[in-house]
Amino acid sequence: MADESSGKGRGAVPARYGDPFQSFRTEMDRLFENFLSGVPQLAGFRQGVPADHGMTPSLDVKETDKELVVKAELPGIDEKDLQLTVHNGQLRISGEKKSEKSEEHENYYVKERNFGSFTRTIPLPDTIDEDKVEATFDNGVLTVTLAKKDDHIKPQKKIEIKSGQTST
Repeated sequence: MADESSGKGRGAVPARYGDPFQSFRTEMDRLFENFLSGVPQLAGFRQGVPADHGMTPSLDVKETDKELVVKAELPGIDEKDLQLTVHNGQLRISGEKKSEKSEEHENYYVKERNFGSFTRTIPLPDTIDEDKVEATFDNGVLTVTLAKKDDHIKPQKKIEIKSGQTST
């Protein structure tokens, strides 16, 4: 049997020649954990930080006969930091989140700043009247109500179903 650590035999790649990016990340994680473990109050700090800092608000879209309702969850964002536009058949929601938190103790000081921006674009059906759009913002939830054009709102029509049998 060949010695796998020498890189010979069976095409096995020794662990030290594996993915260099994964090795780098593992080493950085280890160093960061070692650094944080030196300050007891900071030991759990990294656990609360999400891996992906990108902001992509969750959306709920509901369509009825008369309107389209879009709800976006935007926790921690101020109303003044939101922009909402409707143009060329698209609804665009964009905004920016800014937050700052600091803690000062006897032997250390922590200051966190988080900044992030987002843009979500939702294609709209041709039936939407771009002049009849309303928006409300309450407790971090943006609700956009887009009315449908009057000429596209038609009553439901019942269609008669004919028998498939033909006489010969």
